[in-house]
Amino acid sequence: MPANLFFSTGIPVCILVLKKCKKHDDVLFINASEYFEKGKRQNRLRDGKDGQPNDIKKIVECYQFRTEEVRYSRCVNMREIEKNDFNLNISRYVSTAKPEPIIDLKEVHNDLTSLEEKVLTATTNA
Repeated sequence: MPANLFFSTGIPVCILVLKKCKKHDDVLFINASEYFEKGKRQNRLRDGKDGQPNDIKKIVECYQFRTEEVRYSRCVNMREIEKNDFNLNISRYVSTAKPEPIIDLKEVHNDLTSLEEKVLTATTNA
């Protein structure tokens, strides 16, 4: 969950749902830290009114249907959690890092060469 969501704390919060009669042998991690509306003193989850996204519904449906979404949620089996020494840090399992854009160096080189020729032509004709 995002930071400043509750009055009592300014840090990001985590909600744990523990079920005694669990059917699955995995843990669903949901990282909703990027889905909120920024407020002056307190952030809030959007409810879908006025054409805004519905952050609350997204979280509930992800939990209810156990859906996986890149950079948002992931079901992790107990073997992987055990392999990570039972560390439940969300960022270990759901990365919010955006992939770096791929840069075509040949294209950049050609663009720079073309610009250099245009500058040279403009300065010699002036």
